[in-house]
Amino acid sequence: MTDEAFAQAARTYGDTVYRVAYHALNNPADAEDVAQTVLLRLYEHKKEFESEEHMKHWLLRVAVNESRKLLRSFWRRTSVPLEEWRETAAPEDPAKAEVLEAVMALEPKYRLAVYLYYYEGLSVAEAAAAMRANPSTVQTWLLRARERLRKSLTEEKEESVYVRPEIVP
Repeated sequence: MTDEAFAQAARTYGDTVYRVAYHALNNPADAEDVAQTVLLRLYEHKKEFESEEHMKHWLLRVAVNESRKLLRSFWRRTSVPLEEWRETAAPEDPAKAEVLEAVMALEPKYRLAVYLYYYEGLSVAEAAAAMRANPSTVQTWLLRARERLRKSLTEEKEESVYVRPEIVP
């Protein structure tokens, strides 16, 4: 891969790789590390890609693998994460911020499936290939994620609407 082709690929897919890693890891610093690792692997990649889609799929696959590798690491398993994502700029629309918070609270497999399907616009088959899972498994994860999101978002609304009854002596 030429330096110019690498630079173009990094500009085109760098943010996507970061967002995939962020949704898998739920940590901006770790996501940056994974994105750098993925781009380094792309730079060192010797074979030519068949097409743009092939390169994109390869980058997503490597991002998912590197994120999983980091999740399995000793450091990650023995340390307590700082919830830094809460400090990042929230979307201006309160409804979008509420949904983002609910999505980020999901388990990693559900969070990543939701991100790849809804935010990146991948089909179930493409998301399954990127996550190395069966398409039916990804469909199940999406179904469960939607159920959990629906439940958590409706519970939050019910809690905010709930008025404590007054006790009259």
